[in-house]
Amino acid sequence: MKLRFLGGAREVGRSAILVNDALLLDFGMLTANPPQFPIETPTPEAVVVSHGHLDHVGAVPALLSGDARPPIHWTPPTYELTMTLARDTLKLHGGSFHCPFTETDLRRVTQVSQTHGYRETFEAAGHSVTFYNAGHIPGSAHVLVDDGETQLLYTGDFHIDEPSGANGNVASNRGDSPDDLVSGQRLVAGSSERPEADVVLCESTYSDVEHEDRAVVEERFAESVETTLWEGGTVVVPAFAIGRTQELMLVCAAHDIPCYVDGMGKEVTEMLRQHPGFVRDSEAFRRAVSHARFVTGHDGQRKRIVDQTAAIITTSGMLSGGPAMTYIPEIRGNPTNKIAMTGYQVEGTPGRDLLETGRAEIDGRVMPVSAQVEQYDFSAHADRSGVLEFLESYRESPVLVNHGDRCAAFAEELRGEGFDSSAPELGDAVSV
Repeated sequence: MKLRFLGGAREVGRSAILVNDALLLDFGMLTANPPQFPIETPTPEAVVVSHGHLDHVGAVPALLSGDARPPIHWTPPTYELTMTLARDTLKLHGGSFHCPFTETDLRRVTQVSQTHGYRETFEAAGHSVTFYNAGHIPGSAHVLVDDGETQLLYTGDFHIDEPSGANGNVASNRGDSPDDLVSGQRLVAGSSERPEADVVLCESTYSDVEHEDRAVVEERFAESVETTLWEGGTVVVPAFAIGRTQELMLVCAAHDIPCYVDGMGKEVTEMLRQHPGFVRDSEAFRRAVSHARFVTGHDGQRKRIVDQTAAIITTSGMLSGGPAMTYIPEIRGNPTNKIAMTGYQVEGTPGRDLLETGRAEIDGRVMPVSAQVEQYDFSAHADRSGVLEFLESYRESPVLVNHGDRCAAFAEELRGEGFDSSAPELGDAVSV
């Protein structure tokens, strides 16, 4: 089996791996200014997508800009999330270098889309392919590719549950109250899948990080928000639209924290309601949706909301756009108010600047922020221990490390642990 690394090698973003010059795994973009895309736009016979985040699907419609019409295989949520992200990209950047596809290309995606559930083997470009739950976001998948000689396991992005949480409950029993805390996400169950494979292509985003126990993070977040609300303040919770917004809705519902939801997360939440089989607890998710109040933005609604004692879960997660640009200026001057960052802040983003300096560029103006600023690790990626635990099942298989800022260093550490491990570089062609 031959692999070509067109993106995602020794970097986080624009994932794209071409298998046997025929089957393309993911085709994403690296969010930057300007954005970066895979180093080549191939003409594959088929495309398989691991999950619906921009760094894995952001450039997929561009594959249909020419005469080729390769079928695109994904889970139902991944298909719908891709369409949502692509429509947003067109709305914000259509006709510019920031958007590598057109409205026509996007319509073609619907024509070639083929959806599959977990553990349903299908044929793509002469390969047998099977999706397994990756536990990252709804619909995320490990991808097992078999060309008749070699079985490749492409992990995509993944998360696993630890055996127990603060009170010893097993992960699979997580409910929707604070007493049901475990070290995993409320939205999706962590991956427990370990399909047999000859070679593993593994993400390494947090290969040098140990996440704090999720139960502890959640409890600290809830206590902080509740304290601010009790003091009469407002809490703005910047969150990524896909996965993080819905996770925080579940947290707020479990702790009976009044919350509003704004931004693209509203559309994503409505879509996920149509796919209850891809969330951990569909009934808890339904109650979380009922608990939240969704912002329309009409008639000055956002201006009125900031005067209420509530949490406002809104895009963007790094303060680089979205309704957060309305809320932050309104609440920034009152030290009783709070901004609770819930995800990693990339260097150079307003969110990172706010954490480091107490100031951030909002709508072209650098603003000092007197409101309290806190950060919480609600990551949906496996940490170092999680990746190592996952790879323990593949000690006899070569491991290729990708999707990380320190892929080479982690591959070397794995070799020290007895693994046959390497970290391909961008543009490399590797035979396995």
